[in-house]
Amino acid sequence: MVKSHIPKPTDAELAILRILWERGASTVRQVHDVIVEDRALAYTTTLKLLQIMTEKGLTDREERDRVHYYRARHAEDEMQQRLVGDLMHRAFRGSAARMLMQALATKPASAQELKELRKLLDSYKPKEKNRG
Repeated sequence: MVKSHIPKPTDAELAILRILWERGASTVRQVHDVIVEDRALAYTTTLKLLQIMTEKGLTDREERDRVHYYRARHAEDEMQQRLVGDLMHRAFRGSAARMLMQALATKPASAQELKELRKLLDSYKPKEKNRG
């Protein structure tokens, strides 16, 4: 089940979340130093994005020794489930099979990825629908 209470991040916010998931709790400077490797962004913009993300419930801020540290409020897999669930609902009429087929048509999976998908499919047990 997709947790709909998790806010949907913008592309810039998602880039920051990736940094926080990889690095853990980080200062604005630490996040900014990583993010500017991929995109031109002013330090004040990074700070403002983190402040907005905290207001939205995407990050938490904690103060240690007068330094603010930001961390992702939701785990990476929770966020991925939220985003995939939203895309599946909007673009594929709720069909996981259609979404997976389009994903594989867009970018073929490696042999290792196919092996992992087969293992996942073999172990998958569909949820029972309520019959009442």
